Amino acid sequence: MSLISEVDVSFESSEAHNNLRNILHSCSKFAQVGDLNETGNAISELLNLLDSLLDAVLSEPENEHVENNAFRALAEIHRYISSSTDQEVVDALSFELPKAVSKFASISSRFFDKADSIIDQFITKCGPRDMLSILCNTLGYSSEMTKAASYSVLPLAGLSKVFVLIKRRQFEQAKEAIPVILNVLTAVSLESDDEELEGVFERAVEIANSIYEVCNKLEGVAKEKLQSLLGLYVLQCLALVSVSLSYQASSCHSLVLQLSQISSYCGLSYLSLLTTYDVETVAGSVFGEDGDYMGCLSHVKHGAALSVIWGHVSEEVAHTAKEDLIAIKDELCNNRFERWQAIGTLRHVLSFVNIPWELKKHTIDFLLCITDGGISGNNDDKHVEWSSYTPMLFSALQAVKMVIMYTPDPEIRKKSFAALKGVLADIPISQRFDILKALITNTDSSSMIAIFMDLVRKEMHTEVCSWTSIVNNVPQLLDSEIHPDVSFWTPNVLELVELVLRPPQGGPPSLPEQSDAVSFPFHKFSSFFNACSLKCIFLKKHSALFSFLYSVLHCFKS
Repeated sequence: MSLISEVDVSFESSEAHNNLRNILHSCSKFAQVGDLNETGNAISELLNLLDSLLDAVLSEPENEHVENNAFRALAEIHRYISSSTDQEVVDALSFELPKAVSKFASISSRFFDKADSIIDQFITKCGPRDMLSILCNTLGYSSEMTKAASYSVLPLAGLSKVFVLIKRRQFEQAKEAIPVILNVLTAVSLESDDEELEGVFERAVEIANSIYEVCNKLEGVAKEKLQSLLGLYVLQCLALVSVSLSYQASSCHSLVLQLSQISSYCGLSYLSLLTTYDVETVAGSVFGEDGDYMGCLSHVKHGAALSVIWGHVSEEVAHTAKEDLIAIKDELCNNRFERWQAIGTLRHVLSFVNIPWELKKHTIDFLLCITDGGISGNNDDKHVEWSSYTPMLFSALQAVKMVIMYTPDPEIRKKSFAALKGVLADIPISQRFDILKALITNTDSSSMIAIFMDLVRKEMHTEVCSWTSIVNNVPQLLDSEIHPDVSFWTPNVLELVELVLRPPQGGPPSLPEQSDAVSFPFHKFSSFFNACSLKCIFLKKHSALFSFLYSVLHCFKS
């Protein structure tokens, strides 16, 4: 009878028990004489035995007898490793047993504790640098597991203990381990439920605390680099926690508090995270020319924005991070360039589909705080290096647009529209038309196109109102060659209307799909031009376009 089939017999029987002991004895004997081939065979036999015990438990979850057999096997292995004085044996077993016992963690708390104690024995008896590599390998194996989150908890817990035991080249060791850890955290966070992930992120934060403890023992360049690496790790974890755990859960807030405290230690102030923190630059200083590192830092920018938003949500978080949100908001209101950078950073929260609506709502509130009527910074367009800010502000407006389109909450939609108008108002008037045109041409939603067209009309109305005090000079004001600041009363407006009414691909607009976008320019712009006393002056040079607008309007009404 094979060793595997013996599992079908009660493990309590002396024969089955002896089989396990014989395997462990074989491991010792072959390891001591340096027979690597036979040692590997014995370890493979042990792993097969454990896998069969695990399969039996999972196939019969209500069978206490089967579960007890598996638990006694782990207990026997633990006793064997604890009492072993042969380092060769322990080293040989350490390469594979952490993987095998971690598979049992999801069965029950007693299995978790026993498997954890086995890994602890390896950490005690083996060198920390070796165990760091072994546990990273164990953690990486989670991609092969059905319950990856439950499996990952034990190697993560082991890593948090190993980091503080490393005495030399701590930064170099952490630099190799952190990408493995973050890749696994990112993978499991996208496919597991809250309950499973609480344990995962609790251990991930324990790792952050361990690295923090190591940093405190270092000095000079090594400390600075490890702090930078820790900062990247914390921001990635913060993003994953925000996405994966329930916003209302106490565990989520507890983890955010701990991560915020460590972030502050790393010198990551809220203002720097919003305005000057450059992930690529920091990561480059940590990892050098290795281009593979950015994959594990895919959500650091989200974490940077969320770090501030959590402080906005909770005074306790802001206090823990040693931040004054009122002073930060005042600084952003008074400095246009920092405000633009902050808007560009916050867009990462709004554009990330998996972030809870509650956090997006708080992000919109923060945007309103720094753009809604309280702006007093330098708004001199002549000195604005606009081109460097265009992509981030356009992306931010696109992100706000998506919130307006898809939020199920009318209050969030209303606030998002206010934030959209606030960001647009912060853009130099000379560039605002181009941004609105880009938003229109990059929008598929007929309703959103109508909203953007209405914003164009309101901008035209604002310009008209600004001319009323000098109406005698209106013909000159409407000449964009003489007065380049006239941004909306130009032929470009009619061309924009034409773009909506006569699609570039030819033919009439698609109805009823585009009815909102089409009907708005017909009714609003035609009535606006008719009501405006400047109509004949403005449209004299562009009668063909204006005639086109009315002809299409007539067809639409008919």
